[in-house]
Amino acid sequence: MGSVKEIALTLIVGILLMALLPLVVDTFTLTVLCIYALLGLSLGFIWGFGGILCFGQAAFFGLGAYAYAISAINFGTPWAPFFIAIIVPALIAAVFGGMLFFGRLNDVYLAVLTLVFTLILYKFMNVTAGEEYVIGKARLGGYNGIPGFETLSLPWDPSEYIYGDSLFYFSISLLLLVYLGLRWLLRSPFGRVMIGVRENELRAELMGYDVRLIKTAVFAVGGGVAGLSGCLYANWAEIVTPNLFSLGQSAEVIIWVIVGGAGTLFGPILGAAIMGYLKFLLGQQSLIDNTLVLGAVLVLAVLLLPRGIFPVITDFANRVTGRGKPSANRSSKRRRRRSGGSNEQ
Repeated sequence: MGSVKEIALTLIVGILLMALLPLVVDTFTLTVLCIYALLGLSLGFIWGFGGILCFGQAAFFGLGAYAYAISAINFGTPWAPFFIAIIVPALIAAVFGGMLFFGRLNDVYLAVLTLVFTLILYKFMNVTAGEEYVIGKARLGGYNGIPGFETLSLPWDPSEYIYGDSLFYFSISLLLLVYLGLRWLLRSPFGRVMIGVRENELRAELMGYDVRLIKTAVFAVGGGVAGLSGCLYANWAEIVTPNLFSLGQSAEVIIWVIVGGAGTLFGPILGAAIMGYLKFLLGQQSLIDNTLVLGAVLVLAVLLLPRGIFPVITDFANRVTGRGKPSANRSSKRRRRRSGGSNEQ
């Protein structure tokens, strides 16, 4: 019953945001904030609940965008590339993650190798300007990227493209569905095992669970969600470039999760929206360097809000509503149990 209420509440909040946010911010900006939120959610899931710190989540973001662009040029239709953009990063994440986890690498080496993987893709995509770098009909374009591909349209009317306001509503709907899907996954037996692995890998292994396989599956799910965000970004920007794999993009995702609150699903969404909009505002001026401000925000967040913004808001709301304090009835029950008394009447 509680899960039904939570789903209903999430849907109500999502519908309210769809209706109210366009009154405050233009849908062009809101769309990219939804895309950033999906990317932050992908890292928040594998880091906060899987215990996997990935410094290269931008790799799967960029792979999703490139997979969509290349497929759209070759297929000429948008919806097969849409699913390819999710499947390809998920499969690559599964293969790459499998090599890391079955290789028994510790967290430090894993984080470094994911970053190196991203930088390799960044360097490679920058040198693919030659005519020999072609996949089917699509030229990779080097540092110029890939423009001019087919963007999403209505399945029953290919002439009606999904852009502007409709792309925002489509993006926020997908964000809502992914959020609910991950919540369901965390409440499933697999999700409980996943959190158990995060808390104590050795104990999970002694109980008979294959920790390596579980981590690989979590990593693949995160890669698929990041690929979805990359696909939406390609449709929003209508061009994909090697900058999607850049070190700056990788660092920003980590900042979003830290500021919003790792260990929660909504925290990375909130962090991505706040930091993404701050970046948008800073981009309209040249007085202060953007990276300096983002770095200062990260330092302040770590020092003042080490658990992130969303956990602090949640704790405050619980204190105000009294949910964070045990009721007098519960306290008396505990005291009677400790003293050997019975509460049943």
